[in-house]
Amino acid sequence: MKTVTAFALAFFASSLLVFGQESNEQKSNEENAAQQAEREENAVLKAERELADAYLNSDADGIARGVTEDYMLTNSTGKITTRANDLEEARKQDPKYEVFENTGMKTRVHGNTAVVTGRTHTKGISGGKPFDSEFQFTDTFVKEGGLWRLLAGHVSKLGWGIRKAESKK
Repeated sequence: MKTVTAFALAFFASSLLVFGQESNEQKSNEENAAQQAEREENAVLKAERELADAYLNSDADGIARGVTEDYMLTNSTGKITTRANDLEEARKQDPKYEVFENTGMKTRVHGNTAVVTGRTHTKGISGGKPFDSEFQFTDTFVKEGGLWRLLAGHVSKLGWGIRKAESKK
């Protein structure tokens, strides 16, 4: 009987050690997954910032690196523009930006796809006319060859209701 009791206690103690190890391994795996997710989110935000700099500086090569070949943007007027449109604008330097700044960005990564939301302030000259606008944006990135590139975007101009109300006065 003593042998059976000793064996049962030894088995119970070893089971606790195994479950404790599994718990530690699970915590370690969860921490590694959280760190990996944070690294990916930071990489997406870095790609978003680099792309904003490319637009600010009319850097067609930077834009070409940052957007996919089949990139599309639904702009604030509902018009769909493409990579070719953006590259042409950058080469012409029209619009010419004084400010192209994203703020309040939040990102969510799901595998090789990421969504970034935030606000953009742009200021400059387009078609010879000055502009200063604020937008809410949603950008969708995909990871290709280890790099995050912009696949699609949508922007909504902020302040439309204010302008309409002011124009009625």
